[in-house]
Amino acid sequence: MGVTDKLPRKVVGSLAWSTARELNKIKAYIVEQLKFRVDATELQHPDGRVLVFEVPTRPVGQPLAFNGTYLMRAGEDLVPMTPDVLKSIFAEDKQEWFSQPAQCNASPDDVIALLDTQTYFELLEIPYPTSRDAVLERLQSQYLIKQTVQGWTITNLAAILLAKKLDAFSPALARKAPRVVIYEGINKLQTRDDTTDNRGYAVGFDKLVDFVHSAAPQNRFIEEVVREEVKMFPKQALRELIANALVHQDFLVTGTSVMIEMYSDRIEISNPGIPSIKVERFIDEYRSRNEQLADIMRRFGICEEKGSGIDKVVKAAEVFQLPAPDFRVGDTRTTAVLFAHQNFADMSKIDRIRACYQHCCLLYVSNQRMSNQTLRERFRLSESKVVMVSQIIKATKEDGLIKTDESESTSTRYARYVPYWA
Repeated sequence: MGVTDKLPRKVVGSLAWSTARELNKIKAYIVEQLKFRVDATELQHPDGRVLVFEVPTRPVGQPLAFNGTYLMRAGEDLVPMTPDVLKSIFAEDKQEWFSQPAQCNASPDDVIALLDTQTYFELLEIPYPTSRDAVLERLQSQYLIKQTVQGWTITNLAAILLAKKLDAFSPALARKAPRVVIYEGINKLQTRDDTTDNRGYAVGFDKLVDFVHSAAPQNRFIEEVVREEVKMFPKQALRELIANALVHQDFLVTGTSVMIEMYSDRIEISNPGIPSIKVERFIDEYRSRNEQLADIMRRFGICEEKGSGIDKVVKAAEVFQLPAPDFRVGDTRTTAVLFAHQNFADMSKIDRIRACYQHCCLLYVSNQRMSNQTLRERFRLSESKVVMVSQIIKATKEDGLIKTDESESTSTRYARYVPYWA
């Protein structure tokens, strides 16, 4: 305050907020409205009083609102921020977490000692370089490590993927390790096993999935059909859900990690953070919170291509004759639940409606349509149960989850159905 707007700026003096009380009042108002503190300094210039406000930089990943509106400059004007500008701001800290240093000033030997570089090249199915320098060059080209004057910087991305031991970096990274808890019954009263996988996600993924799968109870229903030992939860479904939880977690949430909790009648796989899309759209839509991590996990063969993971989970549940998986969003976590086998008669109305909706979605993304017959086959019901299945379809329609495909026959007997969003 006290200088001209246009160049060259000249001191003209200002009488704004001329008393200490007025100045403190405006500073308090700024804190109240914008949620940040500014410092104000009075300067006495020969040409008049100058008031200097020191405004801090905007916090990374956090737009600032005034009267409930996010504003930006458009020429000389202040206008509401566009969706793409808001998106880029919200993404700032999420991308930055991966590029932040997990270890600074590391020697070449330190890099090789801390990271499982052998697994990195095996997952990409390319020969291991013949020299250490070539290994470092490859990791640097993928932004996993950075060279500085003092040595090598290992990024959080490299550590979370390739660490031989996450706790060799920091307690904060160690707390990102997935935890597996196995309970004796249907509640948390008695714990059978409690294990934390301290390896980087890419390094330990296959063994983590194998451990969880081997700990699952037997699926006696399927065993009677195929005459061989079958675990309750399909390995492919476990693989997809664990990978999803690792990739889509919110890394900015501290002190928590991916949790895999197995009970006698279900397994719950949860991650910090809430999804950016509705759970009803998990089968057909894809939006990653951590695209950089998701991309490299896909190249490692750990994640599926965009949008093709949850449909495999639903399909596996149908093949193994399990209730439809449930996806739940809490205040701070997202949870996927796989249930043990249940007879149709034991399924609740909610379970049946969820299975109907997911079956309809699964067929739709495969360019097929659900009918009474396909839903009977999903539940392994005979033709005599046509009326019962029609009631499930009706209830699912009444819940607004599916609708009749108007391009097909409108006859109740031959009706086809699509998801509500189709």
